[in-house]
Amino acid sequence: MRHGDKIKNLGRTASHRKALLTNLAIELIQHKRIVTTLTKAKSLRTWIEPLITKAKDNSTHSRRVVFSYLQNKEAVAELFGAVAEKVASRPGGYTRILKLGIRTGDNAEKAMIELVDFNEIYGKGKGEAAAPAKKTRRAGGAKKKAEAKADEAAAPAETTEEKSAE
Repeated sequence: MRHGDKIKNLGRTASHRKALLTNLAIELIQHKRIVTTLTKAKSLRTWIEPLITKAKDNSTHSRRVVFSYLQNKEAVAELFGAVAEKVASRPGGYTRILKLGIRTGDNAEKAMIELVDFNEIYGKGKGEAAAPAKKTRRAGGAKKKAEAKADEAAAPAETTEEKSAE
């Protein structure tokens, strides 16, 4: 029985699971999004989010702690550089998991896990203001037509007044 066992073993030994999650985390940091199975993506989220939180505090201790998890200097530098700078104001929830359907070979559920602040499609820039939503009410169309007709009627009247003044 597995009462109270909260960790997903992923069908691997502890050392194999740690190596798998370390490699997935390094690839996610370097490429900002990866495609894997849904279960691995959910396990990776719980593995990497505390590391990103530690990266927000750029101290020697936090760098050493993160390096003990990742064992990759380039990934640690990227995490404490570009990634930490983008997530500095975010209180948590640094990753997003999107389901992609099933894999044809073994029917496994595929998912894409990505760093939220590095997706330009969903996220708006901090300096940009969101464009107001378009209103699609039909009642507004009659009002615009009436205003256009009033403008057209006023324009010819102005031209006749200008001609009579000359």
